[in-house]
Amino acid sequence: MKEPKLRFTGFTDAWEQRTFGEVASITMGQSPDGKNYTDNPEDYILVQGNADMEDHRVCPRVWTTQATKTAKPGDIILSVRAPVGEVGKTDYAVVLGRGVSGIRANDFIYQNLIRMNQTGFWKKLSSGSTFDSINSIDIYDALLKVPNDHEQLKVSSFFTEIDQSIDLHQRELDALKKLKKSTLQKMFPTQGKNRPLIRFAGFTDAWEQRKLSSICSMHARIGWQNLRTSEFLDSGDYYLITGTDFSDGKILLDSCHYVAKERYDQDRNIQVKNKSILITKDGTLGKVAYVEGLDKPATLNAGVFNVVISNNDVDEKYLFQYLKSPFLMDYVAQKATGGTIKHLNQTILVDFPVAMPKLAEQRKIGEFFMKLDGHVALHQRELEMLKNMKKALLQKMFC
Repeated sequence: MKEPKLRFTGFTDAWEQRTFGEVASITMGQSPDGKNYTDNPEDYILVQGNADMEDHRVCPRVWTTQATKTAKPGDIILSVRAPVGEVGKTDYAVVLGRGVSGIRANDFIYQNLIRMNQTGFWKKLSSGSTFDSINSIDIYDALLKVPNDHEQLKVSSFFTEIDQSIDLHQRELDALKKLKKSTLQKMFPTQGKNRPLIRFAGFTDAWEQRKLSSICSMHARIGWQNLRTSEFLDSGDYYLITGTDFSDGKILLDSCHYVAKERYDQDRNIQVKNKSILITKDGTLGKVAYVEGLDKPATLNAGVFNVVISNNDVDEKYLFQYLKSPFLMDYVAQKATGGTIKHLNQTILVDFPVAMPKLAEQRKIGEFFMKLDGHVALHQRELEMLKNMKKALLQKMFC
């Protein structure tokens, strides 16, 4: 293919094939001596691999007093060791470790490198090596197609605008998450206190501290009820919810398997309904989900607690937000002193202290944080849509 599927109006010339060595200046990394590594931001920033990049930008993490191979601000960083092909830019002068190369080229080449990584171009080159890596010859001789300078500028400017929009959405999302974290700390009392720092107007009563076991019970699939993988169905009338179906406080119903009716009927205590609160007790511990949108009956796989509220003076949205906050896992970490907790069990959770205002204030707080979560989810979806749009356009506007 000598031209892309999608082009700006007025451009009709075929794209020409070039090697990377013809269109870019390439510097292969060379790691400094380990004894020269530091944590002093006054020293040289060291980029060793993908761990030193986030959202296609270098994030300083390690420093060195020894400058081996270097890159300048604005240069492209390409990961040449596992994971091969990850790409970003540096806003700083950096030292290049042997896990990366520095590439000096225009933004058209930068966007093309992102596309090449998405299509697995570099991983295919590295598949024959002992471990996942590419060398200078692989990069210099790699073939790509380029248009004339005018079209390169048009394409790169277009994708730069998309990147700026993605960055803006990411900043807004990060700001919302930071706001929620800060507000959680202020709207719940600190340890030893019976009133929070900020409250909704009209609420002045002191809060109570109650044990989790006094306001709810927790149920999980017991050992003899465990399911075999052969019982996981791809379709059916009864959802099977596992810990891997949790995402940002929700259940991804599209990812759930199904089970037969007799397995659903086996234990009513783990039958899940809308407004149920779930906690993972194995694998990734302490993930919490609030169940909404169930259109079929559901039950739990092993490794998940069904939290059943036993008091009429407890609001389920408030309890969900309290359990999803850092308080629960901070408590679990304290119980893990001297060891590692691999399973959450009721003996750990029964004494977990929950700060409780009156029901009306619980409802206000629960609804407030649910709405804030909704804003976070909306920004997350918009961000993912932009990223997916860019990915699709990269495939159509390069060849």
